[in-house]
Amino acid sequence: MTTYFKPLTETAGQASTAQSSRLAPGSRAGQRSNRGPVRQRLELTAVLLGTAVLYIWGLGASGWANAFYSAAAQAGSQDWTAWFFGSSDAANSITVDKPPAALWITGLSVRMFGLSSWSILVPQALMGVATAWIMYLAVRRAAFPATDNLRLAHRAGLLAAAVLALTPVATLMFRFNNPDALLVLLMTAAGYAVLRSIQDRKLRWLILAGVFLGFGFLAKQLQVLLVVPGFGLAYLVCAYPKPGRRVLHLLAAVGAMVASAGWWIAAVELVPANLRPYIGGSQNNSILELTFGYNGLGRLNGDETGSVGGGGNGWGTPGLLRMFGTEFGGQIAWLIPSALILGGALLWLGRRAPRTDVVRASVIVWGSWLLVTGLVFSYMQGIIHPYYSVALAPGIAGLVGLGGVLLWQRRSRLPVALLLGASLVAAGFTAFALLGQAPAFLPWLRWVVVLGAVVLAAAVVVTGRWRQVWVTRTTAGLAVAVALAAPLAYSVATAATPHTGAIVSAGPATAVFGPGFGRNASAQGIRRPGTQQGTGQTLGGQGFGGGFAGGGQGGAMGGLLGASTPSSELVSALKADADNYTWAAAVVGSNNAAGYQLAAGLPVMAVGGFNGTDPSPTLAQFQQLVADGKIHYFIGGRLMQGNGGSDASSEIAAWVAANYQATTIGGTTVYDLGG
Repeated sequence: MTTYFKPLTETAGQASTAQSSRLAPGSRAGQRSNRGPVRQRLELTAVLLGTAVLYIWGLGASGWANAFYSAAAQAGSQDWTAWFFGSSDAANSITVDKPPAALWITGLSVRMFGLSSWSILVPQALMGVATAWIMYLAVRRAAFPATDNLRLAHRAGLLAAAVLALTPVATLMFRFNNPDALLVLLMTAAGYAVLRSIQDRKLRWLILAGVFLGFGFLAKQLQVLLVVPGFGLAYLVCAYPKPGRRVLHLLAAVGAMVASAGWWIAAVELVPANLRPYIGGSQNNSILELTFGYNGLGRLNGDETGSVGGGGNGWGTPGLLRMFGTEFGGQIAWLIPSALILGGALLWLGRRAPRTDVVRASVIVWGSWLLVTGLVFSYMQGIIHPYYSVALAPGIAGLVGLGGVLLWQRRSRLPVALLLGASLVAAGFTAFALLGQAPAFLPWLRWVVVLGAVVLAAAVVVTGRWRQVWVTRTTAGLAVAVALAAPLAYSVATAATPHTGAIVSAGPATAVFGPGFGRNASAQGIRRPGTQQGTGQTLGGQGFGGGFAGGGQGGAMGGLLGASTPSSELVSALKADADNYTWAAAVVGSNNAAGYQLAAGLPVMAVGGFNGTDPSPTLAQFQQLVADGKIHYFIGGRLMQGNGGSDASSEIAAWVAANYQATTIGGTTVYDLGG
């Protein structure tokens, strides 16, 4: 019986075993082979250095990027309790609405190197380089036993790393300080560990995958679980042990995952509420409520108490094609059809391979990653932002890198050549459609890509049996160039554009999308609702407590989604007598508070948390803090109408307006609570 992919087993023949022994951990032959030829090491170094340049170049232009997380990193660098819990301020009034794993890294960086854009953003870029490297290792190891050719396996890994690095939303997120960067790194590491466990028959790698996933939970909670079904399926189908032992191994990995996340959850639940900050994003000061409510089922069904808008409120209509729409398409969709074609082709070609075939295991890991995560994102009803789609990038990269090279090696078979050509045509027409969503951006590129894809697909079919080296190398190089040209252009445009605020998007700033936001709006001065173009100055309208007008420079949605930019006069006022107060100021919304805190370097209380809808503090608690002389100023702003949640912030604002005299400092309305 003919097999297309040789598995890494002792029964696959002496030749296959001899080849696979080159990668056996701990063997001298394996060590020599893993080092590889000098040229391969130089090529890998070039790809990783190129990724680093793309992700680090011009980072300082983004300023604080997401000031919400930058302020929390600042707080963690000033106070270890704030660092451990992920507090928004060093006085520990409230946490961010995510677990703190990503803040542990940036907080330590700020503590070591000082507060700056670079100390906050460079760690994210290095996570991107590490993710590309792990992608290379995972695909290379899977491709080697299938090709019996270390050079081809190396090229498969390089292609996978390049696809991931040049995905526009990956360029965005690895240049930004959201927790998605750490999440993708840890999930990719877990995927590598699962495949390594299957290939090497080592339980410790599966346990390590559970550890990675557990810490991924501490980065962005339940989203990390989207890859778990595919990982489990791959191990159940392809691992060597008997079925019962496979189940036990998976249970051990689940235990490692629970332990890796559970220790911090237990610490939060066991520490008395008065000895830790309030859990932001929850209505009952509970990390479990945050996990299963606002950041859990609420994201799926849209029932997110305290949120300010769901998935059906501007982030694309839920449905099968959501990832290809104007909001998400340019971020991630460039190679999705190609990846699905290549993944299906690999399953078909390896249909007669033994159960333990590592290529089949890889397709299950990367394919289920893409399908499950993509379908969940496509149909979820709650809040979803385009940058969430970065979680799809490793799945796409794994299928394209592995499938592209393995099908190329077998293109002498007409069905294989046709499938490979179809994947290239799919990439060309997808790019043509997505580039059409931004017609002012390099209008010639879409025609070059689609025509080049058609011509090269025909060349792949026609020259499938040719053996001229220059023909095959030229065709392969041009095919890769055409497939990656459009995402490369979008990635370069992303790297060349500063990104700030809570909601950002990759690609050129040429289209308005979402609930009143422009693509890269914060950097381009595109007008948002309730702001004056280019300034972010809040306009008049309904204020706090009857006639309480917002006067500060806020971002989108009255400053709740964009950090404030205080004047030098206000910063000086906040610093005056700061040692006499726990909080230099209080203001509604975490992003408002972040701008003042980063400018002054002092704790600023975020009343109501991110959306201003958390009951932290209550009116009675706030009144007691004022009576105790712990808050100096209350800064004016505007409120958002949330999806339920607490009214404590509006009650506090009304009480302040009714009992304290409003003054203006540097154009901002403030109330001196300590006067």
